[in-house]
Amino acid sequence: MAYQKKERASREDRGDFVPRRRPAIPANDKIDLNDVEMLRRYVTEYGKIIPARVTGVTSMQQRQIKKGVRRARNMGLLA
Repeated sequence: MAYQKKERASREDRGDFVPRRRPAIPANDKIDLNDVEMLRRYVTEYGKIIPARVTGVTSMQQRQIKKGVRRARNMGLLA
């Protein structure tokens, strides 16, 4: 007798799917490149920049975050 694998419903079908997004920065706000505490919210504990699809920022804001994080790393403000 062969083992038959049960078909599982996906998370969306079960109704417990909740997208994990951080609150986005308002679209008209500019990213302050010198605000290290704000930039830390967009970096993982390992130092990787979190993608825009997770954080919910626009592509322009994501580029500003990338530039700010890289500058902060070079200055030694972010590890």
